[in-house]
Amino acid sequence: MRPSPRTVGPGLRAWVELLRLPALFTVPGDALAGAAAAGARPNSRTLLAIGSSLCLYEAGMALNDWADRAEDAVDRPHRPLPSGRIRPTAALAAAGGLTAAGLALASRAGRRPLAVAGALAATVWSYDLVLKRTPAGPLAMAAARGLDLLLGGVAAGGDTRKVVAPALTLATHTLAVTTVSRHETRGGSPWAPLTALATTTALTWSLTRADRTGDSRTNDQPPGHTPTTGGDTIPRQPASRAVAFAPPSFSGTRSSGTTFGTSFSGTSSGKGALGGTGFGAAEPNTAAALGGVLAAVYAVTFARPLFHAALNPSPPLTQRAVGGGIRAMIPLQAALAARSGAPVTALLTVALAPAARRFSRKVSVT
Repeated sequence: MRPSPRTVGPGLRAWVELLRLPALFTVPGDALAGAAAAGARPNSRTLLAIGSSLCLYEAGMALNDWADRAEDAVDRPHRPLPSGRIRPTAALAAAGGLTAAGLALASRAGRRPLAVAGALAATVWSYDLVLKRTPAGPLAMAAARGLDLLLGGVAAGGDTRKVVAPALTLATHTLAVTTVSRHETRGGSPWAPLTALATTTALTWSLTRADRTGDSRTNDQPPGHTPTTGGDTIPRQPASRAVAFAPPSFSGTRSSGTTFGTSFSGTSSGKGALGGTGFGAAEPNTAAALGGVLAAVYAVTFARPLFHAALNPSPPLTQRAVGGGIRAMIPLQAALAARSGAPVTALLTVALAPAARRFSRKVSVT
């Protein structure tokens, strides 16, 4: 006997809420920004890294609600587990299965991607089960997001040393979002959103200052290297590396754990679509301008809800700020890709933002 749509629909809706599916649009940009920072074109291994990231991200979502089921019964009784729409054992099994799938995909990309994915999985599980309510919780979440970007750079190949600075930038943003999220169920003082606002300003300044002064992360290569045609990169002379931010220290009580969470080919002849040579190549000034615009979009996406939460740190406005911080990861990833000389990758990444915003109105990402 086939189940009626009434029984299937609510069950599917519960899993969409549990896994916070709209937040998935913020995940592919990690691997794409990592590949761009490493100076490599997205390839089949990048696809495997994206698949691994998606699985590990959703594993963290399911495990997060399993670990918080008692607390959610008081603060969020409408969530899938406390409301009885999904059994806790099913959520835990999903977390284990998704973790195994993520590691399996990473293993297909090579030993080094598997090692990074293993560290990422260990960080996710440690955060949800042990570290979430400790002062180390936000740092663990920040490390997870930084490792996710590193996974993309390691999987794509290239110079993975160049991936460190972008990974730290994304980790710093994640640290700010996670700190704010620890107050999203009960509200709190305005200091968390104010600190996150200062962090957002500093990150935006760093991105735009690098573009203005030429201190951007370029896809430069070692001496004697012959550039590969057809890449989404800008060959330039080695430039000094961006200064990494020292993560600020935060304190709080709880986080929802939602911030953890294409193969290109072609040959070139003549000018690229954006003014340079090669597939998607651009003149340095064009890439710098694109990076500046994307940095501004990042700032606006996160700063506005943070400002409102600072004025009134109520649970609804704090949750809105957390959602804005999650969505702001997309233009941040795109800005990092543009700074690395990959404008096409940047545009493809930021193209995910409208879908993330649209679906987040139907299903909460916090």
